[in-house]
Amino acid sequence: MISVQLVDLSRLQFAVTALYHFLFVPLTIGMVWLLVIMESVYVMTGNVVWKDMTRFWGNLFGINFALGVTTGITLEFQFGTNWAYYSHYVGDIFGAPLAIEGLMAFFLESTMIGLFFFGWERLSKNQHLLVTLLLAIGSNLSALWILIANGWMQAPVGAQFNYQTMRMEMADFWTVLFNPDAQAKFVHTVSAGYVTGAMFVLSISSWYLLKKRDVEFAKRSFRVAAAFGLASALSVIVLGDESGYTVGESQQTKLAAMEAMWETKPAPAGLTMLASINEAAQKNDWEIEIPWVMGLIGTRSLTKQIPGIHQIKAKNRERIVRGIVAVKALEALRANRDDSSAKQMFEGHKADLGFGLLLKKYVADVNQATPEIIELAVNDTVPRVTPMFWAFRIMVGLAFAMLALFGLAFWNTIKSANMQKPWLLKWALWMLPAPWIACELGWYVAEYGRQPWTIYGVLPTHLSVSTLSVNSLYGSLAGFIAFYTVLLVVEMFLMVKFARMGPGSLGTGRYQSEPALHATPAQA
Repeated sequence: MISVQLVDLSRLQFAVTALYHFLFVPLTIGMVWLLVIMESVYVMTGNVVWKDMTRFWGNLFGINFALGVTTGITLEFQFGTNWAYYSHYVGDIFGAPLAIEGLMAFFLESTMIGLFFFGWERLSKNQHLLVTLLLAIGSNLSALWILIANGWMQAPVGAQFNYQTMRMEMADFWTVLFNPDAQAKFVHTVSAGYVTGAMFVLSISSWYLLKKRDVEFAKRSFRVAAAFGLASALSVIVLGDESGYTVGESQQTKLAAMEAMWETKPAPAGLTMLASINEAAQKNDWEIEIPWVMGLIGTRSLTKQIPGIHQIKAKNRERIVRGIVAVKALEALRANRDDSSAKQMFEGHKADLGFGLLLKKYVADVNQATPEIIELAVNDTVPRVTPMFWAFRIMVGLAFAMLALFGLAFWNTIKSANMQKPWLLKWALWMLPAPWIACELGWYVAEYGRQPWTIYGVLPTHLSVSTLSVNSLYGSLAGFIAFYTVLLVVEMFLMVKFARMGPGSLGTGRYQSEPALHATPAQA
């Protein structure tokens, strides 16, 4: 049996590295499209200030891009070092989109990032714009293939278990590619990245406007960020609704935990806004609910019910009992591949194999599972409700706050050419961390809500880890935290340094704190 401490440390190490990595990814995904917009305006108008905007914000993008690549490589290696059995068990499916991501997306964006920085004087305006566009496409393609892999972990379609090889194998690549969960995750995640990029540009531009420096440069950046951010924030909320629907279809346990829904309610279920969650008693002491909303989001109907946690546990208990039969039949097939009766028994129960494997956390031989052990496994099938409930609500609250900010900022750019409302600029500045907090919480809800599975309903987390020593994990975890913290400090230092310098860092002589070598850019 695998040590619980080993599993927890392996999960913690992957979570830490993923959380660090995801600090850089959303800004990369979102900011690159702002560069495309700015450079497109430059190509169409010939106004040099738009070129300067592309170069200045591109420098900040480049710093972030480098850190994103550095932290992302480690994650892929961890599948082999910390999650070896997972890689063996599902590598045929999970490895395919990651390999395509490397060949199709990573090489494309890595090549284009070099041309973006070093091609300004070597390429024509149209050629350089094409480079920036391909850089944006590559960054978003990278997100697509990674989220296809992650979406399969959430909703494993297009694959089947082969008792001959004792592994999951791909049955239909196109089903994996067009997995509804993966597609919903992609559009929701990249939209969140667009919001992050827009908030970054809006906040820093607001700081320039508050300081009354490089005003015309800042006003243009503010306008672009406000418009792009408003569209992106609306997309996040609308596409988040679609994600809620796909979760309701494929991961009812996650949805019930997010909503602290202990009992199945009459359709259409209401949306719980606030609640006092009593996990010990498995109920809410009180709750504030908006009628019908959750039923419409989770089922797209007025008659379909969303099962509560107690009903889900009862169903999972039945699946664990059937899973015991599947595990026993599989063990018989491992001993004798030609055992026809074992094969027939396995085929009849293989859909519940993963649930039977949950018992391996407590007993090596599932035949020795007592009712008490089965109950422990049943309780494991539902993640802790309180952190899921509140993480989701804070994320949604931040999304609506950012929507309001972008809406007011966009309206202000239409109504006033000066954009000198200090309260709005200060609000934009203080909201700078909001998209990162929301993105991290979204990642937490998606990944912790899948527990106790690495592959939902197929492979339990406790069976997925490598055979490592606890001490080695403590050492590597400490090393990762120290190294990634240094990288984060370096990035923050560089970002703050160049942001404070402003467009004057380009050395064109057109901006504050520079010699007036050229004419002032045209007024907005």
